[in-house]
Amino acid sequence: MAQPVLGFSKKTKEEKIAWLVTNYLHNDTAALTTLKTYWNDDTALQNLHDDFIENTITNYYLPFGIAPNFLINEKLFALPMVIEESSVVAAAGNAAKFWLDKGGFTAEVISTTKNGQIHLNFYGENDHIHDFFDHVKPELIASIDALQKNMKKRGGGLIDLKLVDATQQLKGYYQIHATFETLDAMGANFINSCLETIAKRVEELGAQHQHFIATNSYPEVVMSILSNYVPECTVRAQVSCPVEKLANNGMDGATFARKFERAVAIANTEPRRAVTHNKGIMNGIDALILATGNDFRAIEAGVHAYAARDGHYKSLTNASVENDIFTFWIEVPLALGTVGGLTNLHPMVKLAFDMLQRPNAKELMQIVAVAGLAQNFAALRSLVTVGIQKGHMKMHLMNILNQFDASKSEKEKATAHFQEHAVSHASVVSYLEELRK
Repeated sequence: MAQPVLGFSKKTKEEKIAWLVTNYLHNDTAALTTLKTYWNDDTALQNLHDDFIENTITNYYLPFGIAPNFLINEKLFALPMVIEESSVVAAAGNAAKFWLDKGGFTAEVISTTKNGQIHLNFYGENDHIHDFFDHVKPELIASIDALQKNMKKRGGGLIDLKLVDATQQLKGYYQIHATFETLDAMGANFINSCLETIAKRVEELGAQHQHFIATNSYPEVVMSILSNYVPECTVRAQVSCPVEKLANNGMDGATFARKFERAVAIANTEPRRAVTHNKGIMNGIDALILATGNDFRAIEAGVHAYAARDGHYKSLTNASVENDIFTFWIEVPLALGTVGGLTNLHPMVKLAFDMLQRPNAKELMQIVAVAGLAQNFAALRSLVTVGIQKGHMKMHLMNILNQFDASKSEKEKATAHFQEHAVSHASVVSYLEELRK
């Protein structure tokens, strides 16, 4: 049985691996070889990767693909995408190609405000804390002058502070809601540093406030943290064309538009469908977020909260047909950065930004929103015409063949065979067994 380990973080990488193999991998030499196989031969580059997180023992590779032919605001892009799921990159490229001769995608940033909160306990008189906040607000803002000096020079910084009374939802709960503009930075470290500095000043000034002293009731800071829910940091992307141009897969344009619009309406009505619908959108968004070194977990959390902002989880996209014009669009919150974090460190992230022609944060928001819209269009296009599995399983075929170490010749024969036959794990295994007899 494995035993607890002390001082693990102080061990060398070799020592950490040896401990892992001994205690959890049954002294398997193949496991040891696999871990070391994924090390980069460039020692300096490997050291850079080792320092990204704690207790690093090796690297974990994901495919880095390209989806070309994205016409966005009359500018042509090739989108870098990092993802493990078959058919995502192909679907994005197909959607881009479909819209290339129909005007492409348009996108615009609606707003870029980010936010964070200082969460407070206060059980005294309501008017006391409001009077206190109104009195000390200028001092709270002044407390972060040094922190936001450079940000303000670039046109960003703290926008406002507001005291929020949330005692109806939770007894004694107040918050100081802070809004920020962080320009090309995602801004998490900047926002959190500002909030913690303001929070410290709240308690210092609170200890001196006469109403609090008289009642022996002071505001207590519970925590200070940015929010990944950014409904004021949103972008819209859309495509539009005459219905007649939508004919595809043997279906006329009017029928396709009607079925497509209905599919979106279902996702706006039924949460079980909406979750899968939006997951497909995030296939495109997350793949581009990963390629550009941004935080896909933060984006996922904020996006899904946004999808439920009206108290009902629904589609992030919408579709309409008016006067024989089909329009399909998405509005989504995206707090992204093009400076800071991995954007300045990871060599592949730097290349991804070069591929995207070095966008600023607003431009990246537009590109990412388009990736999500394209992915959703491709999925719905398949669903309302030939079905989702035909294309997806043919892309998945190679994964199954690789699982069984198919040779080049076997792969060629299997690919030809399954052009005319349905792909399933069982059918591919059966075919390989017959081929190998």
